[in-house]
Amino acid sequence: MTDDLRPDEEARADRLVRIGRPPRNRGEAMRKLVWVLPWLVFLASPVGDLTAGHHTTGATVAGWTGLAAFVGIYLAIVFRQMGRPFRGGIVSVAVAVQWVLAVVLAFSLGSSWLGLFVYVSVMCGVTFPLRVAYWTIPATTAAMMLAGWHAHDLDEAWGLFLVVLLVGYSMTGIRQLVATTVELRKARATVAQLAANEERLRLARDLHDLLGHSLSLITLKSELAGRMLPDHPDKAAQQVSDIEQVSRQALVDVREAVTGYRRARLAAELAGAQVALTAAAVTAEIPADPDLTGVPEDGEAALAWALREAVTNVVRHSGATACTVELLRRQTLDGPVLELAVEDNGSGGSGKGPGNGLTGLTERLEKAGGTLEAARGKRGFRLVARIPLPPGMAVGSGA
Repeated sequence: MTDDLRPDEEARADRLVRIGRPPRNRGEAMRKLVWVLPWLVFLASPVGDLTAGHHTTGATVAGWTGLAAFVGIYLAIVFRQMGRPFRGGIVSVAVAVQWVLAVVLAFSLGSSWLGLFVYVSVMCGVTFPLRVAYWTIPATTAAMMLAGWHAHDLDEAWGLFLVVLLVGYSMTGIRQLVATTVELRKARATVAQLAANEERLRLARDLHDLLGHSLSLITLKSELAGRMLPDHPDKAAQQVSDIEQVSRQALVDVREAVTGYRRARLAAELAGAQVALTAAAVTAEIPADPDLTGVPEDGEAALAWALREAVTNVVRHSGATACTVELLRRQTLDGPVLELAVEDNGSGGSGKGPGNGLTGLTERLEKAGGTLEAARGKRGFRLVARIPLPPGMAVGSGA
């Protein structure tokens, strides 16, 4: 990934890109004009030739007329090309007219008019596609040399040889630079949009997992409190106290998820799973003190989310009466893994396909290099999540 541009570099890039786009205001139009006008320096020789009185009145009038038409077409095409270009056919005709005017004026009025070929070369480089510009620019240079030979002034022609040739190719380079800069800016905007989309997806996953679990537990404890209230108000009060704690923790979790600093911990989720399953009258077998030594943080967080989603599904959808949670270290062909298995004796819910929770879990585990398996079995529903462990770690029977 490249570093961001400094403010001065960003400003220069913006000015370069704006040269190749339609002016948004009078100031930008004037800057475009200032960028174009210095190139008119090569008109000094034709103007000096016409004002020197070397030609007849008819030739002088024709020269002024031809020069005015040449300059008008040049400014119109080049200025429009930096904003809203003419259609390809109009541009081709205009460049052909310029080419003919330059040849006729140079052959008729002498070597002082050879500078017109500079503008023809510029127009070829600015307007034509690269494959066309690459051969029209040398053709224009050859026509200029031929005109110089006809005027018996090859010294002047050779003096302009590199100017005519290189100025055309430099225009193609500027066009490519502007186009590349525009594409890079579009790419940066796309990357920013993708990053925003990824952040929204992360937030949606976190909120689904956080609120789904917490609200399910709150619902269960509220129902218990309602049933206990007439005969056992003290126990109902305890349930209400638990609801308050769960609500406060859910609020903290949501705030941390929104700010992007929350990281789920597997040990905490195992303890929370025990509370949730017990409150739902589900007999639970859960490891009390797992050994998570050497487990990568991203992998642990992914397993914690998997456990939370699995327990939420058991409580809300399965109708199970028993649930077993296992955390094992295994050796596979791909290396050591930490495996979390959650199995219940319920129906697994009524959904026909993976819901948002399982889809989000799959994405989380894939980011940590892990995998997810979820399917109905003979006894009920089983979810297995695996994450890779660092190579060389000892693999035992349990974690």
